[in-house]
Amino acid sequence: MALLEIHTFPDSILRQKTDPVTIFDQELEKTAQSMLETMYFSGGIGLAAIQAGILKKIIVIDLKSGEEDTRLREPHVFINPEILEASGKAVSEEGCLSVIEFRAEVNRAKTITIEYQDITGNAQKLEAEDMMSICLQHEIDHLNGILFIDHLPLLKQKMVKKRLTKLANDEA
Repeated sequence: MALLEIHTFPDSILRQKTDPVTIFDQELEKTAQSMLETMYFSGGIGLAAIQAGILKKIIVIDLKSGEEDTRLREPHVFINPEILEASGKAVSEEGCLSVIEFRAEVNRAKTITIEYQDITGNAQKLEAEDMMSICLQHEIDHLNGILFIDHLPLLKQKMVKKRLTKLANDEA
């Protein structure tokens, strides 16, 4: 499989909404595998297809991504995920492979129930809590053109976006 390029803020592709996956074939499996490899290589625990420039509703998550023994990893692939229910409150420090060199505390739901399809197209339902819930919310946001920095208070958002834009321009 090939490593994918991760788009970073302020790249406009990150603000696009993704399309549902309708074809479940080997190409989809290859895409998901490349996304997992890219996530592992980059040191993340989640990756949405849009971050790799793919306008499809695909996310991969592995909360054990950092395990040295790769046999302990627990990769998950979610196709066309949608949040059905959300409850409780959780505050956690988030970072993002598309928002480099910045982390911030974000308010999320503690528990969510999602509906999605697996890699073969079968309908699935999952109740997630704590870190899996937070990660799913973060990645599903990506599929809708939302970044975790959009959840910050407005003044902080403006300061962070300005700083990140300057950083990106300095590197270009």
